[in-house]
Amino acid sequence: MRRPDHQTTTRPTAGPPADGGPEDGLAESGPPSGRSPESRGTLPDASGGLPGTGAGAAVPPRPDGPDGVTAEAVLAPYLRGQAADFLRSLRLHREHSAPSDAGGQGAEAASRALRRSARRISGSLHTFRSALDPVWADHLRTELAWLSGTLAREHAYAGRLTRLVDALHQLSGAALPAARGTEPTGSTRPAGSAGSAGRAPGASSEAQGRAVLGVGAARAGALLERQLTLARTRAHSAALQALGSSRFHAVADAVALLASEVPLAPGTTGRGTEALLEPAERAEQRLIGAVAALPPDESAEPYNEAQDAPWHQARLLLRLHRYAHEVVLGAADPVLTGAGHALDLHRDAAEAAGAAAAAARTPRIAPATAYALGVLHADQRHEVEAARAVFRETWPYAAAMTAP
Repeated sequence: MRRPDHQTTTRPTAGPPADGGPEDGLAESGPPSGRSPESRGTLPDASGGLPGTGAGAAVPPRPDGPDGVTAEAVLAPYLRGQAADFLRSLRLHREHSAPSDAGGQGAEAASRALRRSARRISGSLHTFRSALDPVWADHLRTELAWLSGTLAREHAYAGRLTRLVDALHQLSGAALPAARGTEPTGSTRPAGSAGSAGRAPGASSEAQGRAVLGVGAARAGALLERQLTLARTRAHSAALQALGSSRFHAVADAVALLASEVPLAPGTTGRGTEALLEPAERAEQRLIGAVAALPPDESAEPYNEAQDAPWHQARLLLRLHRYAHEVVLGAADPVLTGAGHALDLHRDAAEAAGAAAAAARTPRIAPATAYALGVLHADQRHEVEAARAVFRETWPYAAAMTAP
């Protein structure tokens, strides 16, 4: 997993990484399960150095002969460990789903852990498909993606509602964001104009806008709570139905078998670590290429939601790279932590803006409510632009950002 030299950047302070949405979360912390650092095989690159490590790292000798590290010795323990975590989380979810667990916090934590393992197994089956039984890998990957997405929707709706209500509370007591179509400031929330009354031409109209926003914010919050709570309730019912279905039981059985046996492709047993390094490097190059293809800053349009798609794709590819890095080196690539967090925030803000826009299209809502939702949409689109700026500041491969 050899990469371009990276530059050191100053990482903005931010809150802890979010767990992620329907397709998953990039930002879980902590080492992956299944192998301890002492028992984990290290994979050297073609030059004898450790793939993905910075300058000055210790370089073990390249394994040679029958005692060298094999692909099976690296990939199989990782998958078995994730499968064991999946089964453990499933057991905890069942225990905490009992009526006695009134708060539901234990079930929610178990659901997050279940999704975490499902995403890692699914991502690894995708990246290292060539080293595995392809029919088995494709089927299990599809089923795990279905399960992870189904379980994540309830969490996503809850997080979206919290984000939007908090933003409404802040906006209703602060200056309004820049008007639609203006350039974003690059900060997470545009600077207000409090204290500029009497000298700014639009001071009186802005004060009037804040008054209208104060009236509409409460109604907008109530509307969002009704809509997103209903969506969350439906997602919860869908998750419960999925967990009781024969399809889920088949997935659980397949993961239980994976915990004891990893079906490898013919010829993989005994192969060297190049069987893993090559697909891991391809995953990394796809990520770097996707980032290089992102729309440049000068062509960015704050309210052009169509431009979100390549950023979402980069987020998914970064996730796959992180999981591949966990397999071959035993831990996520630390230099991409900030960039991954920024893409999580980008996804959250884009989806929240979409929810605000959808609520604004509700028939027969009061003008003040529609106005508040429009301001909220603008605020979240500014958050999208701010997340992109943070990503560009924390992305460590400068060469990819300047590629034509």
